[in-house]
Amino acid sequence: MMDYRSDTVTRPTPGMLQAMMNAETGDDVFGEDPTVNFLQTKAAALFNMEAALFCPSGTMTNQIAIRCHTQPGNEVICDTLSHIYQFEGGGIASNAGCSVKLLQGNNGRVTAGMVQKGVNNPHDIHKAVSTLVSLENTVNFGGGTCYDFADIQAIKEVCVTHQLAFHLDGARLFNALVAKKETPAQYGQVFDSISICLSKGLGAPVGSLLLGTQAFITKSRRVRKAMGGGMRQAGILAAAGVYALDNHVNRLATDHLHAQQLAKAWGEKDFVGEILPVETNIVIFEVKGRYTAAELASLLKEKNIHVIAISPTHIRMVLHLDIQLHMIEETLAVIQAL
Repeated sequence: MMDYRSDTVTRPTPGMLQAMMNAETGDDVFGEDPTVNFLQTKAAALFNMEAALFCPSGTMTNQIAIRCHTQPGNEVICDTLSHIYQFEGGGIASNAGCSVKLLQGNNGRVTAGMVQKGVNNPHDIHKAVSTLVSLENTVNFGGGTCYDFADIQAIKEVCVTHQLAFHLDGARLFNALVAKKETPAQYGQVFDSISICLSKGLGAPVGSLLLGTQAFITKSRRVRKAMGGGMRQAGILAAAGVYALDNHVNRLATDHLHAQQLAKAWGEKDFVGEILPVETNIVIFEVKGRYTAAELASLLKEKNIHVIAISPTHIRMVLHLDIQLHMIEETLAVIQAL
């Protein structure tokens, strides 16, 4: 099966499985799992941040961050496509008791000017207090688009001026770093907190990391416990994360190349309309004419190619380490024959 539904469908590589089998473990709720501790220290150092916290999912790391940065009744500023708003089960409301100020950016990317206009007057008692700005990089439903770092720095200046916390949903941040030739340390200097997923393009089976100051992570550990996210001998999972950071970052460029090849092939079909700009490992395209998105997805499934119809008119394909070159070649042949 050629599974393009998500980069979360990957299986651990033989090397990753071996690292998991050999992992030294302890009780992480007591802070005694040496592999978890090593992963957290490694990730914090990579981003030049003080501390990190290993969690089961990116949704949990995002939701912990929001809860730690805010008080009930505050407002979170983010783009309308943001994962924290669209795909985290209403967690901003249920976990943090906050409202949301939605901005209409460019494929999920907002500007400093948009954020500036979105900040409520703190002296107006009719308005929620603007407290947190959250960006997503890359933007999942923006087609894997990336921010220019200069734009992030400009947004940071707005946050400093208005004393707003600044969070990054970096579920696929390493894709952006590879595509833009940037470094983790750059991001660690700008954001108050960063969430990174190990279970997407990096290929680990489970896990995400939340990074920030030592005080922030201490508070986050308490919130993780309250959310039921404390894990015991989690070193087996953390070992996969360590292996992913050591071995699966540079290869993301291959996924980006494959995504561009698929986008080019789809662009030549008369039943394909707009294709969102392909910068990383996600291809989102409009289906029109003789197919609906669901019909095209069903037809591809008959060819052993699995994709997701994310709307009646759009399909998403995500590249990852389990999609090998021969699969790309076979997929391109199927597309050309349609």
